[in-house]
Amino acid sequence: MAASTMQASIGVSCPSTFLSRSSSKLQRGSRAVAAPSFATGKFKVEAKKGEWCPGLASPGYLNGSLPGDNGFDPLGLAGDPANLKWYVQAELQNGRWAMVGVAGMLIPEVLTKIGVINAPLWYDAGKVEYFAPASTLFVIEFLMFHYVEVRRWQDIKYPGSVNQDPIFKGYSLPPNEVGYPGGIFNPLNFPANEEYKEKELANGRLAMLAFLGFIIQSNVTHQGPFENLLTHLSDPWHHTIVQSIQGL
Repeated sequence: MAASTMQASIGVSCPSTFLSRSSSKLQRGSRAVAAPSFATGKFKVEAKKGEWCPGLASPGYLNGSLPGDNGFDPLGLAGDPANLKWYVQAELQNGRWAMVGVAGMLIPEVLTKIGVINAPLWYDAGKVEYFAPASTLFVIEFLMFHYVEVRRWQDIKYPGSVNQDPIFKGYSLPPNEVGYPGGIFNPLNFPANEEYKEKELANGRLAMLAFLGFIIQSNVTHQGPFENLLTHLSDPWHHTIVQSIQGL
C-alpha cells in the first residue's frame, strides 16, 4: 500500500517541466519509462544496460546491443570486431557446456544420495572402468570435439556453410542465426529473441561460476556439492566457508 501510494504521489505531483529537466540525470544511470497515461500515476525506472559497474564508462565497442552486454571487458579482449564475434560465440558455447557439466556433477550425486542409482562422485568418475580404457576415450572425445569446433568456426566465418549434414545429405538445419541453429538442437522450440538470449547467457555465466566453485569445493572439503549443502543446512552457523577454510 505504501509503495502504491508513493507511486501515485510521484505521478501526480511531477509536472512535465520537472520531468524534462531531470530526464538527462535519469538517463545517465537509469532509464525512465513512462506509462501510456499519467492517469495511472506510475512510471517505471530501470537500470541502464551496459554498465556492469555504476559510474564506470563502458568500452566504445560494447554499446549494449549484444545480449548480455554489460560493458565488462577489463582486459580489452574484444576490441577487434572479429575477436568480438568469436568471443560472443565462445562464451555462449562455454556457458552451455557449463550448464550441462554442472547438471552432470550434481544430479548423479543427488540421485545416489536418495538411493535411486549408485554413481561415483564427479571427481571420481574418471577412476571407474568403462567399456574402453580412459586413454582411448580421451582420444575419441578429443577428435569429436575438434570436429565440432572446426565446423562451428566455419559457420562463424561463412554462416550457413555447414548447415547440411555431412553424412545424411537429405537433412539440413534451417538457416538461422549463428549460435542458434534450431531444428534438432532446439527440441523445445525456444524462441531466439533478446529475452531468451539474455536468460541463457545469465544461466550460462552462473553455471561457469558454479563449475569453478564445485572444483574448489571438492579440493577443500573432499566432498560433493550436494553433501556440502546438506552439511551446511544441518548447522548453518558452524558449517560455513569460514570454517572450511580454517580447517585447512
